[in-house]
Amino acid sequence: MGGPPVAEGAPVVLLVHGMAGSSATWKEVLPALAERYTVVAPDLLGHGESDKPAHDYSLGGHANVLRDLMIALGIERATVVGQSLGGGVAMQFTYQHPDRAERLVLVSSGGLGPEVSWMLRALTLPGAEYLMPLVFPGVVRQCGNVVSRQLRRIGIRAPHLEQEWRAYVSLTEPANRQSFVRTLRAVVGPGGQTVSAHDRLYLASQLPTLILWGERDRIIPVHHAQAAHEAIPGSRLVLFEESGHFPHAEEPYRFVDEVVAFIESTDPMQLDEPAWRALLAAGPAVR
Repeated sequence: MGGPPVAEGAPVVLLVHGMAGSSATWKEVLPALAERYTVVAPDLLGHGESDKPAHDYSLGGHANVLRDLMIALGIERATVVGQSLGGGVAMQFTYQHPDRAERLVLVSSGGLGPEVSWMLRALTLPGAEYLMPLVFPGVVRQCGNVVSRQLRRIGIRAPHLEQEWRAYVSLTEPANRQSFVRTLRAVVGPGGQTVSAHDRLYLASQLPTLILWGERDRIIPVHHAQAAHEAIPGSRLVLFEESGHFPHAEEPYRFVDEVVAFIESTDPMQLDEPAWRALLAAGPAVR
């Protein structure tokens, strides 16, 4: 998790990682963000160093855990930054707990269209969990870690491969695989993503929203970003020409610049509870 507050009253940035990831995904950007903000970067339940119980791994379940974490830390509100699965969690969080959201940043986010990589779809098929020990053996993890250390030693940096390798390594652990399957099947099926935020994106018109995406994303296509930008009045869209699914790791300096510029140039959402309830009651037609 991110370190202690940089200063009393500093704006809070909540970083939410993606599927089979952990807070380590933010290591390239966390120090720079922490110079300005109070940064909280947890491992989602079932991921990283967090517990992996037989639990509710739906987007709503993850959103509630983040709310509970904020309460435990004494944090009232935050700018929520979500990448991949974390983007879906972030959107669900702002929908369920709008009083705790100041801004929303979506990074190569899930939940914005059915298309997703064939590998994720294949892993939702019945019985796939029984083949995972063969697909993700521990011996490959050990060999890969040796290669990774050698590449770092000679100065070769491949952030996209590093992020994918970190996810692969996590799935060599049986407890991680069980949580991964529960999380994956909550949002993806053999035909693609099964959860969509499009019927609620109109609500984000009340919330300052930044959409960041890599133009070379092979996991979730960039046209999801463009469609979301069109559906959210007043949103900002920034495409990273040299990045794939992990712009925060592939172009970290630019990523930090974009997030800082967004936070510094927007006011936190001021939730008008009656107006919010009216929006919920009226539905998308109010746009």
